Amino acid sequence: MMAFIKQQAPQEVSEDERTTARDFHGLSAELNSEHATARRWAVRDLVSFPQASEVLVARLKIEEDASVRTAILSSLAQLGDKTAMNGLVTCLRSDEASLRNEAIEVLKAIPDEVGPIINALLNDSDSDVRIFTINILESLRHEHVEQWLMSVIDNDDQVNVCATAVDLLSEVGSELSVQSLMNLKQRFANEPYICFSVDLALKRIQQGEH
Repeated sequence: MMAFIKQQAPQEVSEDERTTARDFHGLSAELNSEHATARRWAVRDLVSFPQASEVLVARLKIEEDASVRTAILSSLAQLGDKTAMNGLVTCLRSDEASLRNEAIEVLKAIPDEVGPIINALLNDSDSDVRIFTINILESLRHEHVEQWLMSVIDNDDQVNVCATAVDLLSEVGSELSVQSLMNLKQRFANEPYICFSVDLALKRIQQGEH
């Protein structure tokens, strides 16, 4: 009887065994390695090359390993150029919740890079993207956060988007927001949640709770 031979799973390469050239072309090629560890090292090393955003964004679209994907998002945030930012924003449109949430957390951490694109995101045709953008503003330490939220409640027609903005204004709003909040309540007078949220935000602003 023929003996059964157990098939061995591919072994991960160690750092000392990396043989691919550590230049841009070698690292770009290593993004297609069968080993997640090798891909992750390549992602981290590629951040040293300003032109790396394009290959990292391309890899992000097909990467299935969570640790490699996290490394790509982090490297794109460090690069912070237009291609990198577009790649991060594209994640907000993903059907995969974990990827969206990771991208939101990364974007929260880079206010200087995110600031110039906030207006475009708050005017995106997809209301979900607008809501995700408000979620980014929640932790974005930027001087214009209140003004951006006021713009939302002054101009957005979607009640869910406005409600998300009001919830955040109840935490960060000041007297500057009062008139916009009152106008919103009048505009959505038939929406009980908006009326309740606006009243709560106004109360907190007047009491200085935040």
